[in-house]
Amino acid sequence: MPGRIEDYALIGDMQSAALVSRDGSVDWLCLPRFDSAACFAALLGDEDNGHWRIAPVEGDRYATRRRYRKDTLILETEWDTPTGTVRIIDFMPHRGEAPDVVRIVEGLSGSVPMHAELRIRFDYGNMIPWMRRTDGQVVGLAGPDAVWLRSEVPHKGENFAHEADFTVEQGERIPFVLTWHASHLPPPKPVDPHVALEQTQELWDEWMRSFTYDGVYRDAVARSLITLKALTYAPTGGIVAAPTTSLPETLGGIRNWDYRYCWLRDATMTLEALLRSGFTGEAGAWHEWLLRAVAGSPDKIQIMYGVAGERRLPEWEIEWLSGYQGARPVRVGNAAVGQFQLDVPGEVMNSIYLATRAGLEPGEHVWSMQRALLRMLERRWTEPDEGLWEIRAERRHFVHSKVMCWVAFDRAVRTVEEFGRPGPVHHWRKIRDRIHQEVCQQGFDAERGTFTQTYGSADLDASLLLIPQVGFLSPRDPRVVGTVRAVQRELAADGFVRRYPTHKGESDDGLAGEEGAFLACSFWLADALRLIGDLEGARDLFERLLSLRNDVGLLAEEYDPRTRRLVGNFPQAFSHVPLIHTAYELDGHENPAIPC
Repeated sequence: MPGRIEDYALIGDMQSAALVSRDGSVDWLCLPRFDSAACFAALLGDEDNGHWRIAPVEGDRYATRRRYRKDTLILETEWDTPTGTVRIIDFMPHRGEAPDVVRIVEGLSGSVPMHAELRIRFDYGNMIPWMRRTDGQVVGLAGPDAVWLRSEVPHKGENFAHEADFTVEQGERIPFVLTWHASHLPPPKPVDPHVALEQTQELWDEWMRSFTYDGVYRDAVARSLITLKALTYAPTGGIVAAPTTSLPETLGGIRNWDYRYCWLRDATMTLEALLRSGFTGEAGAWHEWLLRAVAGSPDKIQIMYGVAGERRLPEWEIEWLSGYQGARPVRVGNAAVGQFQLDVPGEVMNSIYLATRAGLEPGEHVWSMQRALLRMLERRWTEPDEGLWEIRAERRHFVHSKVMCWVAFDRAVRTVEEFGRPGPVHHWRKIRDRIHQEVCQQGFDAERGTFTQTYGSADLDASLLLIPQVGFLSPRDPRVVGTVRAVQRELAADGFVRRYPTHKGESDDGLAGEEGAFLACSFWLADALRLIGDLEGARDLFERLLSLRNDVGLLAEEYDPRTRRLVGNFPQAFSHVPLIHTAYELDGHENPAIPC
């Protein structure tokens, strides 16, 4: 059985990523891309679905301690055993000809007997490859996939796995390198694991030189930015929401989704986090990915795309995987790609506006695209939609969606006023004002003093916390204060915020079961408390949220306060991005080069 979600750490090469457990097992790895089929899928099943474990023979199963090497994605896991101490260094080098996973076993003291077990299972744990030895190395082949295991330690094939027993002495380093390549191509040139380690360290050191923040929450912000970098698909600049699929929002539940894609609604917050931290290159690449993805007819804009901008992400279920600790179904693809969500044009307009303010000057063709997007939105903003939470029930008039329609026209007006772009600014102001008036009339419950999830509903929604952040109303407006306090009172337990009530009725989202507290929403609450002047409450909540990070600083999508466990896909960009934002705001840190 796989470990707890918080027992995993991330390694990656900015094109794919692996999850490594505290017991020394790589339980999840998709190659060659984030959204490719997994060759290690034990995370969503068991060891027979593919894993690669290297660990001491004696002593505790789980490591004594682990950490990342300072500001890198190089993982160091250590065991204290009865006969000595051993360290495993795990990383994925910057990709050359092919993706590699490097594991170096290092003896720190004494003499430690070790055991290695490799079970390759292509196609999400379904395909046992044909294994053979070539030039003393282990080779696995099935269909389009091939892998090579290079090591000085001899492996023996048994029970559809390859195992090895060896001993590491103090001062000794024993490397293992697993390399994937397309089976119809010749094998790539082997990497030198020790040189690759030095180069990987140097690349992270060089990248972190751009980091501008040195405040109170420096380590948390740095780890979150490194995680965002790890979730970036380097060839295109697209950033996936998470490297995993189907980690459940409730243990044993059915709310299991594939997050290995790029969501447009993450654009503005991610762009802001990168810009404020000095990473203008990554911000520019993400911005360019966004512009390529949305190019074309505005009526065809989607809420998410593949890492290279792919539009078709068909959803299907993997019948042969039992799911994370029994949580089924296991899904590949995401049917929400076809949903109508009115907030997305607002996110696009806001992202482009932010990029323009930061000096990432878009071309004239981008402004033409924005105007076409506004024409589409002018026709459709009065329609109901599925909302940012991607409900699988009937469409409704979500207040957050309407607010983001207001944002779209507001940013268009600002673009004309601040940057001199041509456009019918008076007409856009009228639409903006009409949306504002409608939201305040139909989306506000005057008796309770709060905005609501949908027009006429009594239910709340955590997305209402963003009303002051996007500038729809002043943070000190009584309607904003009332909304923040209502969310804090009705959707939060000890500060941990649920997205919305999941009961049947007005908030029916078309799914059975419950979900955990949504960490992004919890960070939104901390920021909203800051905005309304409750700095003590904001800081207290923020620091409690920081305490939920696992031992290497990573967060999942959600947190279950009952079991005190992280749940949902992991690590989740949409949790780390608002962490960065709230840390900057609470710390009072401002980069004078970046307008905020």
